[in-house]
Amino acid sequence: MSSRSTPLADRRRVYLSGGMEYADGEGRDWRLMMQEWLERELHWSVFNPNRESERFFRERHATVDFRSLKAVDIDHYRTIAAELVDVDCREIAERTDILICYWDASAMRGAGTKGELTMARYCAKPVFLVTAIPTIDIPGWVLGCITRLFPDFDTLKDFLQTLIPSPSRPRDEH
Repeated sequence: MSSRSTPLADRRRVYLSGGMEYADGEGRDWRLMMQEWLERELHWSVFNPNRESERFFRERHATVDFRSLKAVDIDHYRTIAAELVDVDCREIAERTDILICYWDASAMRGAGTKGELTMARYCAKPVFLVTAIPTIDIPGWVLGCITRLFPDFDTLKDFLQTLIPSPSRPRDEH
């Protein structure tokens, strides 16, 4: 069976997309909550951009204050930002099976989340969007990239659990 026709329940790698640059705590709280739940309850692996960014800076740019660099050395900032974009795009294109996005005011203000959604859509990856923002206020491009919309994380979790076959519930092969 090709990877495109593999049942969603067999897929194991989730990318957690959402605002960072303009988000409180760079969006760590919701990502940590979802990562812990996905790993504990579904046994899926998770690409958490907060943790990966920390590792990236520790290993490649330990002495750089990235956020302040934007104001003092735009060329250096752009070079590092391009490296981050490459890491994220490669992850989505080559290793991610499902993208979960938290769409809030910080995601609307930044650009990375929109790029991640576009990349996932282009690579035919399911995109599950969690938001309390009225759909009328979500850009059409974003809505065009998503597979399914959820009003909160609990509703998303309930849905994701239905994707996992149990001994008493045969897997839907369609």
